[in-house]
Amino acid sequence: EDAQCHSAWECGYPEIIKENKLFEHYYQELKIVPDGEWDKFMASLREPLPATIRITGYKSHAKEILHCLKEKYFKELQDIEVDGQKIEAPQPLSWYPEELAWHTNLSRKIIRKSPELEKFHQFLVNETESGNISRQEAVSMIPPVLLKVQPHHKILDMCAAPGSKTAQIIEMLHADMNVPFPEGFVIANDVDNKRCYLLVHQAKRLNSPCIMVVNHDASSIPRLLVENNGSREVLYYDRILCDVPCSGDGTLRKNIDVWKKWTTLNSLQLHGLQIRIATRGVEQLAEGGRMVYSTCSLNPVEDEAVIASLLDKSEGSLELADVASEIPGLKWMPGITQWKVMTKEGHWYEKWEDIPTSRHTQIRPTMFPPKDEEKLKSMNLNRCMRILPHHQNTGGFFVAVLIKKAPMPWNKRQPKLQRRPPVSACDASIAVAPELVKAVTENSAGMADEPAVDTENGETKPCTNQSDSSKTDIVCCPPPSKKMKLFGFKEDPFVFVSEDDPIFDPIQTFYALDPSFPKKNLLTRTQEGKKRQLYMVSKELRNVLLHNSEKMKVINTGIKVLCRNNDGEQYGCAYRLAQEGIYTLYPFINARIVTVSIEDIKVLLTQENPFLSKFSKETQKQANNFDMGSIVLKYEPDPQEPETLQCPIVLCGWRGKTSIRSFVPKNERLHYLRMMGVEVFKEKAEVLEKKPVEGKACDEEHIDEKMDIDGAKEESKELSGNESGDDEDPKEEDVIDRGVLEHVALKNTSAIPASVEDQAEDASVSKESVD
Repeated sequence: EDAQCHSAWECGYPEIIKENKLFEHYYQELKIVPDGEWDKFMASLREPLPATIRITGYKSHAKEILHCLKEKYFKELQDIEVDGQKIEAPQPLSWYPEELAWHTNLSRKIIRKSPELEKFHQFLVNETESGNISRQEAVSMIPPVLLKVQPHHKILDMCAAPGSKTAQIIEMLHADMNVPFPEGFVIANDVDNKRCYLLVHQAKRLNSPCIMVVNHDASSIPRLLVENNGSREVLYYDRILCDVPCSGDGTLRKNIDVWKKWTTLNSLQLHGLQIRIATRGVEQLAEGGRMVYSTCSLNPVEDEAVIASLLDKSEGSLELADVASEIPGLKWMPGITQWKVMTKEGHWYEKWEDIPTSRHTQIRPTMFPPKDEEKLKSMNLNRCMRILPHHQNTGGFFVAVLIKKAPMPWNKRQPKLQRRPPVSACDASIAVAPELVKAVTENSAGMADEPAVDTENGETKPCTNQSDSSKTDIVCCPPPSKKMKLFGFKEDPFVFVSEDDPIFDPIQTFYALDPSFPKKNLLTRTQEGKKRQLYMVSKELRNVLLHNSEKMKVINTGIKVLCRNNDGEQYGCAYRLAQEGIYTLYPFINARIVTVSIEDIKVLLTQENPFLSKFSKETQKQANNFDMGSIVLKYEPDPQEPETLQCPIVLCGWRGKTSIRSFVPKNERLHYLRMMGVEVFKEKAEVLEKKPVEGKACDEEHIDEKMDIDGAKEESKELSGNESGDDEDPKEEDVIDRGVLEHVALKNTSAIPASVEDQAEDASVSKESVD
């Protein structure tokens, strides 16, 4: 801490004193901290927050990563001293399942800046970028655990950016890796357009076809429609995460600016917004569904007061769930039932009747506990959970779990949608959005909106089908320009590929796709020109996209499964496989699969264009059965050899004239090599200037380290929502030019790619959840 302050002084920044008398007076008066623990509470707030990591649990590699961490990196940390202080061995979070979350006494800054921890830091950066671990604050992991997500659940994350909790939810949806398309999905929303793209980056790491990122004000997020057995129905969510904007005084340990900026006015100003967002959430929650409300604030005005207001106006439709037994090992304090409200000047008020009229715009009745003692008791506010920093060396946090028992009182008398013919890809085009979706009607109180109905007979007007629409791609796009503009920036449309599109037959023949392959779930981001990328979404998300193009501003959805190749047509198929979506597509592929050994995998990941002679005889024999073009490289673990990698690997590759290459991003290469026990580290050497020759194997001692074959430029286009239909994939040799060429070293084997550069670190830090 002294070093940090000294550094700030040298840079000309004023030193931040970790003290705020008003903060201390306020929380001592509210008595949220048990007697005799105040000094420990304040001392913990002045200490840096320890770094925590979470292993991506649904991936088959989770056990291998955990083994690698425990047997290698954690053991190495035990013998290291930083600034004269010996590093404590990282410990698993006692309450997180299967030892998949760990914390250490090191702060993020120390890990990032200490030369002694460079290897561990590089491991964290590489594995974070490849989606195998997430650096996430411990308390931020609690709400998704309490959601109790199942693979069939429809989930809404109302204030999702930057996406650490969303990623955790996606993991739970994919609990069964053998099911490429879970029945459930996640709609992740955020009001800030720029933060939505951080959210997209987080979600893309997990390669899921079941995530959609949208950009709306959470307090008025539109109610969506879906088609179900021929009728148009309102979409209600099984699970909702309501992690609302808050004053953030639970983050004092890492956001030290809060020390000087904290006042009670922050909570007073946010209280109304928090109620509106939470109200909108419970409106869209299905009966029997569960909504988790959370803040990184300790203030009851933002916590218990919001929950009490919801319970009060729900008239018994909501109840607080008792979740004490759902996270064993977590220490928490029960919610309080009595609190006072303080103005920014420090004046206390115990009840609404005492508030001067001049203060009515700043202080509202819902900020106080209910006056009726029986009603207050029936709310069971003690079931709320407040996490204090000194109990388990975490940040401060508040969480409450609400169960919906019946429709909200203001929803009970609203008209229901009537049965209507279903709309399919074969008999309708949604290029003209009004034919499918009626305008959204919202009341001034911000209550639930319903689809427009015919006021004469109470039924929805039927959709007129177009006779020639079977030849038209299905387009999900913003409304026509003549209508009132709902959104500012216009994203590229989501165009579903029609089932009779001529591009699909060569793909199905080339890869011998199974008849069960859901080709109607393929989409592109352009209406004109060549289809450059093909993405895939789940059946349920397709349903949502088709029927809500006017209502939603969709930033991103789908997983890339196929990419157009310049020269692909001469090899029988214009589209090659994309590594990003290979685990989704692989269960449907029945041709062009080469089963490789563990040694073959090492060759593929450590050499750019290895000759066929570098591979095992069996692999050579299989490869010789295929013409040039895209192939699947599959490794199956051998249970008889437990010392080898015990999780399957599926890679995209290219069968050349005399060689095979893998199309695997840099960080993913490093991940697989680590899992196979290969020592990966960066050697300082001058950058090579030469360009690899197509079809020529690279020198084993000095190899090119190729970037993601899909390219950083291409990813940038995806994140911005812009994709040109006229551009085609760059040639492979052009892609490799974007790679960073480094000398690398390998213990007991040939050369391997170097560790990733530190350039992504600052971006990685900004993407982690602030709560």
